[in-house]
Amino acid sequence: MSLLKLSDGEIAARLEELTEWSQPGEEIQRTYRFKDFVEAMAFVQAVAAHAEAVQHHPDILIRYSRVTLSLSTHDAGGITEKDFDFARAADGLARA
Repeated sequence: MSLLKLSDGEIAARLEELTEWSQPGEEIQRTYRFKDFVEAMAFVQAVAAHAEAVQHHPDILIRYSRVTLSLSTHDAGGITEKDFDFARAADGLARA
């Protein structure tokens, strides 16, 4: 997979497909809301397993039943396709 930093236009186009995600700077970010802390932590565990499998690790902020993921590719100095692949996977894990 290419680690080329995406252009602003490429990022905007991908964010149109992932409507719950935003770009607060040089990362993409989404906050998920769950029924309770236990459900939120189950999601975090699933995200951690996926992150290890693909060797791409998000910043994770946990606030009781809310989990915020922030993604950027540090090796590329910004947002890459790898971040959007992870965002789609995280969305799938949240639905599971």
